[in-house]
Amino acid sequence: MNSLYEDQDFGISILDTGYLRARLAASYLLVEQGHAAFIDTGTNASVRHLLSVLREKNIAPEQVDYVIVTHVHLDHAGGAGLLMQQCPNAQLVVHPRGAPHMIDPSRLMAGVEAVYGKTQTEALYGQVQPIDGERVIQAGEHFELDFQGRLLLFLDTPGHALHHFCVWDAFSRSLFTGDTFGLSYRHFDSAQGAFIFPTTTPVQFDPGALHASIKRLLELKPQHMFLTHYGKLSGDLAAFAEELHYLIDEFVRLVRLASEHGEQRHAFLTEQMMVLLLARLQAQGCSLSEAECRSYLAMDVELNAQGLEFWWDKTQAIAH
Repeated sequence: MNSLYEDQDFGISILDTGYLRARLAASYLLVEQGHAAFIDTGTNASVRHLLSVLREKNIAPEQVDYVIVTHVHLDHAGGAGLLMQQCPNAQLVVHPRGAPHMIDPSRLMAGVEAVYGKTQTEALYGQVQPIDGERVIQAGEHFELDFQGRLLLFLDTPGHALHHFCVWDAFSRSLFTGDTFGLSYRHFDSAQGAFIFPTTTPVQFDPGALHASIKRLLELKPQHMFLTHYGKLSGDLAAFAEELHYLIDEFVRLVRLASEHGEQRHAFLTEQMMVLLLARLQAQGCSLSEAECRSYLAMDVELNAQGLEFWWDKTQAIAH
């Protein structure tokens, strides 16, 4: 394994974007006929690394045909504008709902600053660069992209976000799933295999839609799932899907239960979710200590709880 990237079959490489910690967020490089396409970019700080991998592989930035973002959350798409500046022939491929935010990221940045504050947003993401609308391809449901004779199919997969698609690469029988097929950190791998759990972050989580999107991915009978967080999953993908379905329902059960705890709702929900995931990790044979597991899970549990609460409050408001 090269320190900059990890090559897979079929011209696919896994690149660690360096976001927050090692092996938290990946970018995928596809190489076909000497040309390149990136799927998810990480943040502005990741771009230098992505360009280094191109140099290592003797691929000129001019040979990058496409920059594809599964959705416009900044750990996936924050570096897209800066990368496009360095790759003059590339076109951006983005969900139609996400395209306006890539062309003019001001509203997107304002939303992030509302959550993190201006100082932390700047530290995490820098200034997200706008992309010329003439270089943007909007990939809706069943959009097909011919990448140097390699057909990529785009599937609208809401549930995590309304501006989310997954990419089907028939050549490798692989799906690039962004956040739709959950999170699976390599730190948790054990002799029993990989650990997986859903991501329910704000503000567009929808459990019914996420269940449907996961089922839809399996209908393609993929051999591999490439998750942005993090890396390749193979083997019994149906079993991973069943775990995701189970945990989505458990998370929904927990937010219902937490709603009875008034001002302590968030604290109750985060701790109960943490306890649930720790129990699943233990059953999976994870060898890390509880403290290590809590450390690796803390950020996702916090964001998952926020997303569940936002969804719960919205559904209650509609109901009443």
